[in-house]
Amino acid sequence: MNFKDIILQYLEDDKQAMKDLLTLFLNAVLQQEAKIQVGVMPYERSDSRKAHRNGYRQRSLRTRYGEVELRKPQIREFPFETRVFERYSRVEKALSNAIAESYIQGVSTRRMEKVLSELGVEGISPSSVSNMAKELDEDVNKFLKRPIEKEIRYLFVDATYFKVRQNMNYISKALFIAVGVDEDGHRRVLGVKIASHEEEGFWLDFFEEMKQRGLRGVKLVISDGHEGIKSAVTKSFIGSSWQMCHVHFIRLMLRKVAKKKRKWLSMKLKEALQSEKAFEEFMKEMESKGENVLVRTAEKYVYDLFNYKAFPTSHHRRIRTTNVLERVNKEIKRRTKEVGAFTNDASLLRLAVSILMDIDEEWITTRKYLNMEVEEDEEDENAIIA
Repeated sequence: MNFKDIILQYLEDDKQAMKDLLTLFLNAVLQQEAKIQVGVMPYERSDSRKAHRNGYRQRSLRTRYGEVELRKPQIREFPFETRVFERYSRVEKALSNAIAESYIQGVSTRRMEKVLSELGVEGISPSSVSNMAKELDEDVNKFLKRPIEKEIRYLFVDATYFKVRQNMNYISKALFIAVGVDEDGHRRVLGVKIASHEEEGFWLDFFEEMKQRGLRGVKLVISDGHEGIKSAVTKSFIGSSWQMCHVHFIRLMLRKVAKKKRKWLSMKLKEALQSEKAFEEFMKEMESKGENVLVRTAEKYVYDLFNYKAFPTSHHRRIRTTNVLERVNKEIKRRTKEVGAFTNDASLLRLAVSILMDIDEEWITTRKYLNMEVEEDEEDENAIIA
């Protein structure tokens, strides 16, 4: 199938067309990798030849568009090496490992057998699971300890929750993820940490770990109103501000009223959060209506809802919420659904970080999240005015 055929097919079935386009692209990548290793293209005569091709081997690969069939080149003199399967197999391997650990410990055995079979995992034993975990842990630790090379302007922190086994019981644990926007405007996954509780000490440790790897230049930290985070931000990033996520603030306020009032309150809050003046009017209205609980809750965050306005206007929509992490959390939940509950923290970390490694790779190869040149232009203008 050529590119023209794929375009025509896209008009009829875009999912199948994307699957065919991905197949075409990945096979081209495999060919290019083979050329680099052999030194020449197929049937080409050249003094630069390093080895000889030995046909192809069919290899299936699970992707977001379904399973694709690829032609993996074989080399006669040495094994062919490719990065094509690396990013896809990492998550699949981590998922298999998490499920296999539960299987060995007797959790939902019949269901686990079915899922493992679908993943093509056979011959599960404690030793094979241990070996798989060891291999994954090396990649995970390398990712979590890698240096943070560029300055980070905006730091987003959010949590998603999972059931994890602890002392024969399953408890809810938070997986905290830190994402930053660097000086070039790209998003990067910076840190991941599991916690069963939130307090200032936790946040200080989390931030310090990232600072030791090179985290610097933070001007604004955006998060939910986690216990102790505001104080930790003040101590860890001197001169920076903390921004209460607008989405989390609205959710918090809605929980303070009866269900029948939530639609009305939601509309009021969206209007109020447009400006400090509008928010002040909202507070007066709530006070006049006797909504004292709402007023007290709003007063707690009144000075942390509009810190984003000190930054370029074109950035506002993306730095007043943690929506960038909401999408990440949904993707992790979707891809960990088959596991259900994790046998330990390490199992959760392996799978979550494997997924985050894929997301991070996508972010650095796609368009910038924010235009940071606007920030430089505004700084220049202020310098001229001063």
